[in-house]
Amino acid sequence: MAKQVTMLDKAIIMDSQAIKRALTRVAHEIVERNKGVSDVTLVGIRTRGVPLAQRVAEEIKRIEGVDLPVGVLDITLYRDDLSTLAYQPIVHETLIPFSINDKKVVLIDDVLFTGRTVRAALDAIMDIGRPAAIQLAVLIDRGHRELPIRADYVGKNVPTSSKEIVSVQLTATDCSEQVVIKEIIEE
Repeated sequence: MAKQVTMLDKAIIMDSQAIKRALTRVAHEIVERNKGVSDVTLVGIRTRGVPLAQRVAEEIKRIEGVDLPVGVLDITLYRDDLSTLAYQPIVHETLIPFSINDKKVVLIDDVLFTGRTVRAALDAIMDIGRPAAIQLAVLIDRGHRELPIRADYVGKNVPTSSKEIVSVQLTATDCSEQVVIKEIIEE
């Protein structure tokens, strides 16, 4: 008999104000670490990394008065678990309408977990060009790394168990704005 799996909301760990504060802090850290934003580009990893990258760019514009180029990266074909995802995976558009050669590329994603998404993103970026440096910004770092990958900028560190899922919900993609820990219950 197959086990039934349900997910229960365990805790809201960030509301819309906490997300806004975290993104503001990340934007300031990007400006500070790079001594300004000349030669900095932002690239959001689909899906939720894209609106996060756009919001960080808006915050940097407010701070520095500079419009940073923002790209969209789809890593579907670079995943190491592609054959387990679906018979015909859905590939979305990668849209980076600017050169990343000799630029500081800040990859932005919602949750850093095993590191496999970031590894795939690094492969995809290197196929597009040769940046001077690649940095990583995430809203949530939940631990449980399987690869030696570390974020340069973290909105919030959230220790989790393997039976938990971190669900980032953004107005642009989910019609709500919060980060929720859900627990997997097998029945």
